[in-house]
Amino acid sequence: MDISDLTDMKMFALVAEAGGFRSAALRNGLSASSLSDAIQRLEKLKGVRLMNRTTRSVTPTEAGQQLLERLRPALSELDAAFDSIAMGDQATGTLRLDVPGIVARHVLPQIASAFLVAHPTIRMEVTVTEGLVDVFAANCDAGVRYEEHLARDMIAVPIGPARQRLVGVAAPDYLARHGVPAHPRDLNEHACIRHMFGSGRRIVWELKRKKEIVRVVPDGRLASESSDVEVAGAVAGLGILFTFEEFVAEPLADGRLVRVLNDWQEEFAGPRLYYNSRRQMPAALRVFVDFIKSQSRSER
Repeated sequence: MDISDLTDMKMFALVAEAGGFRSAALRNGLSASSLSDAIQRLEKLKGVRLMNRTTRSVTPTEAGQQLLERLRPALSELDAAFDSIAMGDQATGTLRLDVPGIVARHVLPQIASAFLVAHPTIRMEVTVTEGLVDVFAANCDAGVRYEEHLARDMIAVPIGPARQRLVGVAAPDYLARHGVPAHPRDLNEHACIRHMFGSGRRIVWELKRKKEIVRVVPDGRLASESSDVEVAGAVAGLGILFTFEEFVAEPLADGRLVRVLNDWQEEFAGPRLYYNSRRQMPAALRVFVDFIKSQSRSER
């Protein structure tokens, strides 16, 4: 394999990620014809069709998808290697993160803004998903999740608040109509607002008080992947909701919601930035990790 083959492979990955020649060309400052030529050369070299082409979209064939999955980590390693030697001590490149909704709304904005101001040669792209993400497969450098969801081969660094908590809330009108639960078992007799995951997995509420642990499978008319929909439903009196305290701070402060089962709510460790321990760290990620570590030290 010579350098021209490597260039063609990178162009193939750009088109596959963008979903088309035109969009890939616009994103990367290239011509659509040069991208098309590169893929045709690869297909001729390998003797296999790599792309399904229609008037509306360009998508990898099964063989193309297999190639893309093998190329992503290899290209990431090459980018990281060049980033590490580019421009001396001034890091460049794009940092790609995947985070859950709670982090996207209440943790990352201030951190990301301060980081980009401090490092004007670095770009950042953030996707928001709730499930645990294979950062390689998602073409991300790192993700942010909570400790119980992290794989053993990941390096994890605290980011944001050291401690957080889930709280139970309901509208005063709902509690006036249905009563106030005195014990987690009482939730089985109440309408509960459920959080959904894209995988279809149902959430289980685990409530603790000293050494006692009670697990409840919530049930009710409203379920959503959106915290905004869930909080609005609770304010409207549709049931009891357990969610991150940050999501309900305002309606708790103005009385639209009140706490329930408050003595059953324990704190837990805050979010962690995680990345694979077995790959070379891209320069932009290395600088970001140093940045959040320095922030943690300054807040102590």
